[in-house]
Amino acid sequence: MRECASDGMHEVTVVIPNWNGMKYLPDCLSSLHRQTGISCRIILIDNGSGDGSVEYVRENWPSVRIRAFHRNTGFCHAVNAGISLSRTPYVILLNNDTVCEPDFVLEMTEGMKRHPDAFSGSARMMQMYDRERIDDAGDFYCVLGWAFADGKGKPASARDREHQVFSACAGAAIYRREYLEQTGFFDERHFAYLEDVDLGYRAREAGYENWYFPKAVVYHAGSGASGSRYNSFKTELVSRNSVYLIRKHMPCWQIAVNSPFLLAGFLTKTAFFAKRGMGRLYVQGLMKGLGMEIPDGNRKMAVWRGKNAVKIQRELWKGLWIRVRNLMG
Repeated sequence: MRECASDGMHEVTVVIPNWNGMKYLPDCLSSLHRQTGISCRIILIDNGSGDGSVEYVRENWPSVRIRAFHRNTGFCHAVNAGISLSRTPYVILLNNDTVCEPDFVLEMTEGMKRHPDAFSGSARMMQMYDRERIDDAGDFYCVLGWAFADGKGKPASARDREHQVFSACAGAAIYRREYLEQTGFFDERHFAYLEDVDLGYRAREAGYENWYFPKAVVYHAGSGASGSRYNSFKTELVSRNSVYLIRKHMPCWQIAVNSPFLLAGFLTKTAFFAKRGMGRLYVQGLMKGLGMEIPDGNRKMAVWRGKNAVKIQRELWKGLWIRVRNLMG
C-alpha cells in the first residue's frame, strides 16, 4: 500500500475545500491514506472554519498541507488556491463529505492517461447512505438552461460504462493541470454552484474532452456545507449563476435558437421553487445573473467558442434527451 502524502515526487495532488466539515474529515482523510497503487499529495483549503477542523488535521494528519483563510471565501476561491499550490500534472478536487474506495486516485489518474485530450474526469459518486445508488455520474447541460447530475438515484449498474460527459462534477473530479493553465481556473464570480459546469463548458469550447470514470468510486453525503438540498443560499446562487452561465458562453445566435427552451426551463424552475416557498428568491437570483459583469478574460475564449459553438449546441440537444431519459427511468 502506498499512502497519499504531502512531499516527494507525485503525479497527482488531492485538494479538499473545507468549511466546518469536522464531522466528515476523519473518514475522508482516512480513505485517502488507504489509497493503493499510487502516491499523491493532499492539500486542505480551509474557509474560516470555527469547528476545530484545522486543529484536528494539524494534530492527526501532519502530512496534509493546510492553507487556512480567516473567512469563507467560497468554493471557487478555495479550490483555485489549492490548484495554485499544486505542482503535479493532475489535480483531484474532492469534497470533504466523501469517502473514497482504495483505488479511487489510481483509477482517476489512469483514466486521464487513457484519453490524452481529456481536460477532466468525473468519478462515480455514490450516495453515502444508500451505497447502491448513484449520486452523480458526470454532469450534463441542456437547452433548457439546466445542468444536472447524470444517473442520480439509479443503481450503479446503470452507469458502468466509461464515456464522455459535458462536465465533471467538482465534488470528485480530476483535472489536467496543463490544460487548466490554458482555459483558466474556476471563475470566482460563481462563489459556488455551476462553477464546474462553467469550467467544463470552457474546456469544450477549447476542443478538450470531459470523461466519466465509473471505476473511480467515492461515497458522498451531499449538502455537507450548505445544508439541505433546497435552501435559500443555494437557490439564489444557482439561479443567478444559471443566467450568468448563458450570458458568458452562448453567442447571440445560440441564445436566439434556444430562447423558447430557456424560457420554458426558467418558468418551470420558478414554479418548482414557488411551491417550496422560494419563488421570490429564485427570481431575485435570475435578476442578479442578468446584472453580473462578464469577465474580460471571456474574450480570450471567443475564438475557440466560435469554432466549437455548433458542436456544443448539439451537445445541449443531447443533454435534453439524457434529461428526459433519466426522468423516464
